[in-house]
Amino acid sequence: MHLIRSTLPRVLAPSLLLAVLALGACGMSTPMSRSTNLTARLSGASEVPATMGAGSGTLEARLMADSRLLTWTLTYSGLSGPATAAHFHGPAAPGQNAGVVVPMSAPLASPITGTATLTPAQAADLSSGKWYVNVHTAANPGGEIRGQVEARP
Repeated sequence: MHLIRSTLPRVLAPSLLLAVLALGACGMSTPMSRSTNLTARLSGASEVPATMGAGSGTLEARLMADSRLLTWTLTYSGLSGPATAAHFHGPAAPGQNAGVVVPMSAPLASPITGTATLTPAQAADLSSGKWYVNVHTAANPGGEIRGQVEARP
């Protein structure tokens, strides 16, 4: 009996400690929201049809999986004039045009920031690389610079 009393705590102690730590970790963890980081490089050569000019830009965005909340910052420079509009378009592969899905609100001076809540279908298209973003000017009303939105590794 003495042998059981002295051995049992040494055998069970490590297992009990691991169980307590595992349960504690579960209870103390906070739910993490999954998100996808997105990016696009905008240029006149990516417009359909392509435009000539020195304009360029970068989109940095994040799509939250749970809420489908899209947040973005679009920076650009070198346009032929002030931006008159900026939008997300889709669904479309590179080289194809599509309708506006999410317009960007004024002010349209760089950087443009914003948020939108997407439908499940919109979130799926965006995550699959089927959206592009472009910036319009008076000289290029169809769009002066454009970039395909892609998930950033």
